[in-house]
Amino acid sequence: MSEQALKQQIQNLKKHNARLLRIARDTQSKLSAALDGTGLCLWQLDVPSGKLIIYNRRWGAMLGYQPKALSANFDVWREHLHPEDKEWVLDAFYGHLQGKTPFYEALHRMLHKNGSITWVLDRGRVSEWDDDGKPLKVTGTHIDMTKEKQYEEQLAQLANHDPLTSLANRHALLRHFARMKDENALCIAFIDLDDFKMVNDTFGHRCGDELLIQLSQRLNDACPPGSIVGRLGGDEFVLLLPFALNSLLVWSTAHNCLRAALSPFELEHGTASVGASVGIHEVQAGDDFVSALRRADLAMYQIKRTGKNGAAIGNTLVSLSAVGE
Repeated sequence: MSEQALKQQIQNLKKHNARLLRIARDTQSKLSAALDGTGLCLWQLDVPSGKLIIYNRRWGAMLGYQPKALSANFDVWREHLHPEDKEWVLDAFYGHLQGKTPFYEALHRMLHKNGSITWVLDRGRVSEWDDDGKPLKVTGTHIDMTKEKQYEEQLAQLANHDPLTSLANRHALLRHFARMKDENALCIAFIDLDDFKMVNDTFGHRCGDELLIQLSQRLNDACPPGSIVGRLGGDEFVLLLPFALNSLLVWSTAHNCLRAALSPFELEHGTASVGASVGIHEVQAGDDFVSALRRADLAMYQIKRTGKNGAAIGNTLVSLSAVGE
């Protein structure tokens, strides 16, 4: 081959190589754009060096970093794992490298730049081995699952909490009742507000809701640790108290809850006052939630019939002053 022909062939190869590079860059750009639109991050790890190739910009962005602000390196990824998840995530990853599992998969937390939590679904598998069968490259994906996890938490909140006050709802009370009944002595208290309708009629339902929210916080503060405060709906509240009926904590809680209800409420359109009638009964061995609540409800109505603003603790009727100032 003449020197001229060789030069021409080299020139043709250079043009062909440049064309292939343009095609590769264009393909990677399109791939990156497509992946960014899905919230998916495609990555490849060079195992011996720890170097990560990130095929689009989602990995740093999902942790709150600007492009290229984070080094694409295995150690950087490891440093951003949530401390409570780090051990089992790394065990899962190295377990795959050692051939214990056909692929690596982990739904875990990572630390965002602002200190918050980012949930990530991480998948990968070995895509290249050396001549000795040792893994050289791992290819996989990261998917930001934070919104999905937040949605799950919201669903769990709605399933177990009253939407207005965030107290335990009936479903959650049933679950707590079943658990607490088997652990220790248990009392159930039924609280019904007096003159609450007057608040709605005078100040409007928005202020009535505000009063219920304030009262819910007061009831939480009034109850000892381990107690459960719930709302059945309207102006009806239920307490699960992990104490025997003759416990001083039951009597003091009755006093504190009455005080919480009787203290004036500062609302948007003025100051409102309500009363409260409380019935408390100890849960018996054969009780389910409904039967135990019914006895507390009947006790509460004894207070309604005798002037309101008091507590019936078992068969004992007490006014606010009787349980202490």
